Amino acid sequence: MPYGYKTYVGAVAAAVGILGYVPYYRDIFRGTTKPHPFSWFIWALLAGIAFAAQIIKGAGPGAWASGISAFANLGICVASLFRGERSISNSDWFYFVAALVGIAWWLLAGDPLGAVIIVTVTNSLAFGPTFRKGYRRPEAETASAYLLSAIKWALACLALDSLSIGTWLFPGASFVFNAGLTALLMVRRRARGDERLPPSAVRD
Repeated sequence: MPYGYKTYVGAVAAAVGILGYVPYYRDIFRGTTKPHPFSWFIWALLAGIAFAAQIIKGAGPGAWASGISAFANLGICVASLFRGERSISNSDWFYFVAALVGIAWWLLAGDPLGAVIIVTVTNSLAFGPTFRKGYRRPEAETASAYLLSAIKWALACLALDSLSIGTWLFPGASFVFNAGLTALLMVRRRARGDERLPPSAVRD
């Protein structure tokens, strides 16, 4: 049988991933969202490292979501050069250096698992500023974008051909943090009596 259910689940995960980026791209060209080019370059690097490591570890269709994220984040980075912010913060430098360390570790030591661990930790830490922002100003974030991202990563985990730390750690952690952020935004929105969340960035 050339195509198993994991192939179809992986394809759905990739499709959901693409759908989740549509509102963000729309808001960039509307001028309501101004992404940080440096930050989005980091996100592209992280997803790209995880994607490559998952492929090496035999993740199969479960790696497609990481690949989609890498390309979509790179596209946002390019768009941000024309319509994004120009400032670079100390935290941006921290995440950028951590991503470079992950790349260096992977290429020099030949250790895909070590690279996945580094990018997963870096990716998780990157949610910190957005969690703080979401708690203080839930109206400045879009819960639906994070919800679709959580669904994407959950499906990606189900589509994995090979279950190991190297294949499921990145998508698993990404699911947890996106789902957690979605819940936080919904709870805080209700607490503040907001009726809707306006379009905004998926990540700071």
